[in-house]
Amino acid sequence: MSLSINEDRRKLAFVEGSTMAWLPSPQQGVERRMLERSGDEVADATTIVRYAQRSRFPAHTHELGEEFLVLSGTFSDEHGDYPAGTYARNPPGSTHAPRSDEGCVILVKLRQMRADEPEQIRVCPGERAWRAEIWPGVDSALLYANARIHVSLLRLAPDAEVPERRVMRGEEMFVIEGAVELLTRPRQTLHPWAWRRSAARRQSGLRSAGGALLWLKRGHL
Repeated sequence: MSLSINEDRRKLAFVEGSTMAWLPSPQQGVERRMLERSGDEVADATTIVRYAQRSRFPAHTHELGEEFLVLSGTFSDEHGDYPAGTYARNPPGSTHAPRSDEGCVILVKLRQMRADEPEQIRVCPGERAWRAEIWPGVDSALLYANARIHVSLLRLAPDAEVPERRVMRGEEMFVIEGAVELLTRPRQTLHPWAWRRSAARRQSGLRSAGGALLWLKRGHL
């Protein structure tokens, strides 16, 4: 059965991923929380996926690419092992057989790449290059960029604030650690594993009372 979950990317979408129920996948030991989806088992999707210990998926090809961020544990395939914090991009046409010996949780985006995204990328935690942003207490680390899109991590110290800003072609945000408050009316707090997608050109300011780590993708909406 084809599923439609937050399918229209022109519309604001918000999901508290930590409170969702885990749903079974076709593969034993692999469960998921669907944030956005258009299709059945071959779908344009953004999903939190949990692998049990010693679980695996058979080899498959990503016709329109895959990108993932390891949230906990170690995710593996025949190309290597990816500990928590690793960001990876498998371009259109790539093939792998994923598994996890110890168990893991990943944020994964499927079938959302274009022809101008041919790179295979692996960014491990120790390879991040952090730089200070213009806002006090805010640092960023670039994960991937081309002429159209920009993927990064944003790290906020306690009480740091990012003001309202202009973003071409929208912004997608996932809270990895901590919590952030959107400076909107009414105020809205995003907790760990919260996901927000907005195609607006003006993005809401945000603040973190206790510090936070965010994954951001811009320019793809």
